[in-house]
Amino acid sequence: MVNQSQNRILLLLFVGVFMGSLDIGIVGPALPAIQLYFGVNERILSWVFTIYILFFIIGTPLMAKLSDIYGRKTIYILDILLFGIGSLITITSISFEMLLLGRAIQGIGAGGIFPVATAFIGDIFSPENRGGAMGILSSVWGLSGVLGPILGGLLLNFVWQWLFIINIPLSIAVILGSYYILPKSVKKLKYSFDWTGIIILGLLATSLSIGINQINTNNFMASLSSLYVWPFLASSVILLPILWKVETKAQDPLIPIKLLKNKEVKLVSSIMIGTGIIQASTVFIPALVIVALSFSTTNASLMLLPIVLTMALSAPIIGKLLDKFGSRNIMFIGAFTMVIGLFMLGMFSTSFYVFIFAGILIGVGLSTSIGSPPRYIMLLESPPKERASGQAIINIITSVGQLIGGALLGAFIGSFTGKLIGYQYAYIFIAFIAIAMTILTINLKNKQEQLKTMKNEL
Repeated sequence: MVNQSQNRILLLLFVGVFMGSLDIGIVGPALPAIQLYFGVNERILSWVFTIYILFFIIGTPLMAKLSDIYGRKTIYILDILLFGIGSLITITSISFEMLLLGRAIQGIGAGGIFPVATAFIGDIFSPENRGGAMGILSSVWGLSGVLGPILGGLLLNFVWQWLFIINIPLSIAVILGSYYILPKSVKKLKYSFDWTGIIILGLLATSLSIGINQINTNNFMASLSSLYVWPFLASSVILLPILWKVETKAQDPLIPIKLLKNKEVKLVSSIMIGTGIIQASTVFIPALVIVALSFSTTNASLMLLPIVLTMALSAPIIGKLLDKFGSRNIMFIGAFTMVIGLFMLGMFSTSFYVFIFAGILIGVGLSTSIGSPPRYIMLLESPPKERASGQAIINIITSVGQLIGGALLGAFIGSFTGKLIGYQYAYIFIAFIAIAMTILTINLKNKQEQLKTMKNEL
């Protein structure tokens, strides 16, 4: 059974994860206000979202590894502190560059919160209680990422800085709670840190985000040959096999490459890239509502409620259905549902009622791809000593998808100067990504094959 001390720790971890993931999407409704405040164009504006995801990707393996070296408590407090400092810089920004600096520091802190929290659960909770605790953190991660834009819209009744002011008291409370509640850190005397891996990962993610952000979808082929695009995309393609080779040979790699050689893990990883892209697309829904339905900024953010409420209601149901039908069937239905919802959003976004129904379908789909099914697969396919690393892979890959999605939608919308057609093309394109995800789910293990894997492990 879970005791009172474990419940306090879980609550503390819950708040930290909620806070970190909330800031992925909370800026969505504020983008028009931030654009007006700093006088930047749509393409540059998308970096408010993209740079957070970029440094989140870098922070995830970096902080996870540092927690193995210096202890969970020390690094968890450091992560929350960095997140709070980044929020303070963002609030007090006197230039757009200063705003991006704050978002970058926020991202690197937030990147460490979830893997360190997951590692805490592995350290503190017994095997029979571990799954439930991880399920709570996984669900809040997905839900808060979509809930962020709604809270952002409500806080915009004041000024856009309020989106980040709320992080300051929360960060202070979590730091104090962590100091008194979390178990003492234990520092390793001998360790090896993969600095080469973290540098290459950072260069790869940066090159990819810059290259995608500069693509002009209105003149696609010409923009690909531009010096602002192809050198960065080429660099990311070249760095990928280099990263793979470095991590394969590393004594203690940031990314456990050997897990990615597993067919099931490859399939889940590919699906999670699409999941990240689709999750990133929800950040732009309030802006689409303003253009398509002429809603106010505050009311536009409320149009995310169908997605949020559907995810909240679907999560426990999906958890129960998972044991009965297996991950493959659940994820197939979810991906196919997202295909329908995204096509409806792209083709009929000027209809209020179709918009609502599309949001419900997307919410059902996200519940299956963000929540427990992919994490269940990764737990099943990962050796006991590498289960935390398996969960970190899901976080990194989903974040890569979010990075691509944010830059991609920013490129679509920027290419059409924020007009409705740019949003429509963007969501139709995302629907085709959901089709690819649906096809991939067909190749996952069925329920009987999963049971066999479980028995082999035992």
